[in-house]
Amino acid sequence: MSKREIISTGNELSAIAAVDAGCEFFGGYPLTPSSEVMHVISDLLPKKGGVAIQMEDEIAGICCVIGAAMTGKRAMTATSGPGMSLKAENLGLAQMAEVPLVCVNVMRGGPSTGLPTRVSQGDVKQASNPSHGDYRSITLSAGNLEECYTEVVRAFNLADRFMQPVIVLTDETIGHMHGKAMIPTQEDVAKGIVPRKVFTGDPKDYFPYECGPTEPATLNPMFTGYRYHYTGLHHDKNGFPTEEINTCRKLIQRLEDKVMAHQDEIELNEEFMCDDLTGEKGEVLIIAYGSVSLAAKEAIKDLRKEGIKAGLFRPITLWPSPAKRIKELTQKIKNVLVVELNIRQYTDEIERVSSRLDIEGLYKVNGRAIAPIEIIEKVKEVF
Repeated sequence: MSKREIISTGNELSAIAAVDAGCEFFGGYPLTPSSEVMHVISDLLPKKGGVAIQMEDEIAGICCVIGAAMTGKRAMTATSGPGMSLKAENLGLAQMAEVPLVCVNVMRGGPSTGLPTRVSQGDVKQASNPSHGDYRSITLSAGNLEECYTEVVRAFNLADRFMQPVIVLTDETIGHMHGKAMIPTQEDVAKGIVPRKVFTGDPKDYFPYECGPTEPATLNPMFTGYRYHYTGLHHDKNGFPTEEINTCRKLIQRLEDKVMAHQDEIELNEEFMCDDLTGEKGEVLIIAYGSVSLAAKEAIKDLRKEGIKAGLFRPITLWPSPAKRIKELTQKIKNVLVVELNIRQYTDEIERVSSRLDIEGLYKVNGRAIAPIEIIEKVKEVF
């Protein structure tokens, strides 16, 4: 794949990626530290024939995105912290109605207003289930500037493939980081676009929610001659509300299985200097994601210079979690350290998957980044 060099910030790259991926509509509300995503895409979209609207609040921002997506447009919103809380109800609506969209969440501290200008990874657990009910969230985590671009592109393809919202988590550090990124060319991105599935038969034979037990709905764009009902209620194959017991059970089970049966299409992880970890005494596995993984990589290089064999496992797809690989690594390597800018939000998942209660953690919640030296000192302290 060809690459192009660009000097930019993570937030700007997220906006550029959306436009390159075919996004035609953005709806949102400015909120620190995500505001630059909206500022940049507001300049870019009109030049491509698209539309960007600043709504009156975060709720309206997600509502108009759902409406645009229902017409067949690739659509995105961006926010942070409390903005995700406000969008939660309508993210649930999009899950139930199976409306594809992308939501970029540039994380900051919380709860509530928290630390609006500082870094945190406070929304990780929320992203696993941002609304009530039973479904499976797809959540990606960008760990560097390049991934602020590539993971947004991937999010649009996953949204259209699985017909549901896809969340891309970045954070204040990586969103405002300014540097060089090597990203795919626009031509290569265009070639890789996964189109939304549409029904092309006789309209009388069209039932959007009549699909296999592990497959998403087929929602033809509105205003194209195909009629169906759109609701947040449990619904039948044509979208009409129902309480028929088997129909309801199959619907909710399918919202789970359409994701979990296809994890091979969704999972993406990085293993840094893990090739020579064999499970010998003294080896250390560090698990980190997002901007924290940058500090972890520097710490691992320095630890190895001191004779401590360490490696990094970085989940890029956070939800559904890469349970199989996490279990393999944590069964093989005794010393495991999870590093997060929150209090155990992903550590809980590591413990669940590994069935271990001796996982060590390094957590920071004062709005400041974790430095490599802090990771090094923690490794030496606990192992």
